[in-house]
Amino acid sequence: MTSFTQVVLFTDADGKARFREDAIALPEGTPAAQLSKLFASPGCQLRYSPVGFRSEFHCTITPQWVIILQGQMEIGLQDGSSRVFKPGDHFYSDDTLPAGASFDAAVHGHWSRQVGDSPLVTMFVRG
Repeated sequence: MTSFTQVVLFTDADGKARFREDAIALPEGTPAAQLSKLFASPGCQLRYSPVGFRSEFHCTITPQWVIILQGQMEIGLQDGSSRVFKPGDHFYSDDTLPAGASFDAAVHGHWSRQVGDSPLVTMFVRG
């Protein structure tokens, strides 16, 4: 492996949230333990969401990695598509409100929800 696949939730030119996959190079370390460059982070935060949790449409305020530690998290987009993330999965949440825009729940952002019988535990690492 010479790169790591980063799933990115981002705001496209039309103001709508979408997913894409980017490659992150692993130029450091050894063949047995390949590493990316070191990323700066102002901190991390843990979140517990009980069974039944669901948010309304919203935008990411501060770009951050979201890592699923327990349970399953579904992220839904304005186009009706969604992705489910399981323990060990991750994505980089960067679907911020476009500059100068006022939030419109019919256009901007994403929703999230806990899926299944286990509470959702996530770790947010600020980017």
